[in-house]
Amino acid sequence: MKSRLPEEYRNSNANMNQMVRKAQKMQEEITRVQEELEQKEFTKQVGGGALELVMTGDKKLKSVVIKPEVVDPDDIEMLQDLIISGVNEIIAEIENYSSSEMEKITGGVSMPGLF
Repeated sequence: MKSRLPEEYRNSNANMNQMVRKAQKMQEEITRVQEELEQKEFTKQVGGGALELVMTGDKKLKSVVIKPEVVDPDDIEMLQDLIISGVNEIIAEIENYSSSEMEKITGGVSMPGLF
């Protein structure tokens, strides 16, 4: 004897398959964006261009350029503050960019653990 599922169960199965396919496609897009982000370089200048930082999207510092006139042996604290400020600003820029790119994919739905 062959059993038949009610119509609402057959449709829900198709809807579930469609949701799974959409989730898989979204995961592929997220992976692609994450890989692109890791390769992207961000540049930040602080102190009126006295300090320039270059960092990749995966937050690896690639270069620090300090103008010689900023290096004052009597005021090391100012240089330290400049570096801290620059690093914090470039990290915030990367995180904002990353969040913005992921929001485009997820439509603003938060998906903890994915990014």
